[in-house]
Amino acid sequence: MRAILAAVIVVYASLVVATAQVRERDNGWMVPPNASAKQNPLANRPDAAAGGAKLFQERCATCHGADARGTEDAPDLSQADVQAQTDGALFWKISTGNSRSGMPAFSFLPELQRWQLVLHLRQR
Repeated sequence: MRAILAAVIVVYASLVVATAQVRERDNGWMVPPNASAKQNPLANRPDAAAGGAKLFQERCATCHGADARGTEDAPDLSQADVQAQTDGALFWKISTGNSRSGMPAFSFLPELQRWQLVLHLRQR
């Protein structure tokens, strides 16, 4: 019985360590499934991306670079791992930010402007 209990504890501890490593790798920025599933209401309005480009230059380029290819302060937003995320996930990250990585929250921007940013990122 003690051997089984010891094995269970070892497995549990391994899972805890593995989970901590994954969260550390992505700075704990786990997108809730309901947020990830949101659809961009401007998806059929590619013209709205121009507004997103202007917002990006005003709000995001300082950290992510004018071309969104990243800087010392922020990642390259044209990378496959960013582009593979759903529109809802990107919207959620723009809205909530991540204090662990230094990404500010932009929830103060109107919702449609945040969706425009997502459209702009899709053009990267």
